[in-house]
Amino acid sequence: MNIAHLTAAIATATALQAFPAHAASAGNAAPTIGQHVIDVDGLPIAYREAGDPSLPAIVLLHGFPSSSYMYRNLIPQLAQRFHVIAPDYPGSGDSVAPQGYTPTFEQLSVVMEHFLAKKGVQRYTLYVQDFGGPVGFRIAARHPEQVSALVIQNANAYDEGLSDKIASNIRTLKVGINAETDVVLEHILSPDGVKFMYRHGTRQPEQLDASTWTQDSAVLRQPSAKAVQKGLLVDYHSNVAQYGAWQQYFRTAQPPALIVWGKNDPLFTAAGAQAFARDLPNAEVKLLDTGHFALEEENDAIAGSILAFADRIGLGRK
Repeated sequence: MNIAHLTAAIATATALQAFPAHAASAGNAAPTIGQHVIDVDGLPIAYREAGDPSLPAIVLLHGFPSSSYMYRNLIPQLAQRFHVIAPDYPGSGDSVAPQGYTPTFEQLSVVMEHFLAKKGVQRYTLYVQDFGGPVGFRIAARHPEQVSALVIQNANAYDEGLSDKIASNIRTLKVGINAETDVVLEHILSPDGVKFMYRHGTRQPEQLDASTWTQDSAVLRQPSAKAVQKGLLVDYHSNVAQYGAWQQYFRTAQPPALIVWGKNDPLFTAAGAQAFARDLPNAEVKLLDTGHFALEEENDAIAGSILAFADRIGLGRK
């Protein structure tokens, strides 16, 4: 890792303003949400953190092409009950990727595993969305003893959860980056492509917070960030190859699980949400009338479901 990159990232994070205060519920003090950067394996990893570190931890792993910003409204609602940690992967959000850094999903999961170890987080609930699934499921399968529970939101682990479009893209991109596949990648990563992922399948797309896709697109204008995302899209086939191993983890470890899913997701279908019940028969599955980034329209409902789930399994401060 170039020291200049790390110094610049830390300076950027230091200059960032903390999130506006949000009350978790009426009558409770608003939690303080900090933004920090630490070095992990020579990479600057930015993260958001809130809640008492003595409370049970919940780790929020973001999707594509987003960052921990996608959890901006959820974090305050969980912070009264949990120690909340939401990292940005290298090349996402405020985690500046060095030039030439193009990790696989396996490598990304190792960086996040080392991030949690450096933070001293030894047991935690995982909230995974989209790319957070392949990252988090790898970590959980390697260290099932560390995972208290899973909250799975539009993070696929079953063949039937792949829409025809994403299955086609996975097959196309598997060959690597060439003139043909780069056209597909550039379309996916274009401002219109990013905006589509946020808006498609939502009930009121005109009411969505446009800062989500505009921030993501701003990050993707950085060549190093775009290179990371292209590499991960090309590597996505490696996740499908791991579905059997993850399903074996679910069957063997039987982690308590809550599945909340935007049923109108153009990428991962509702069948993928329901498939978890085969291997996690005690899981609660909730299908929501929204799209891929379900928190944008259903933040309060998802927060409420998580807190009720935590009550049932005895997690978090009541």
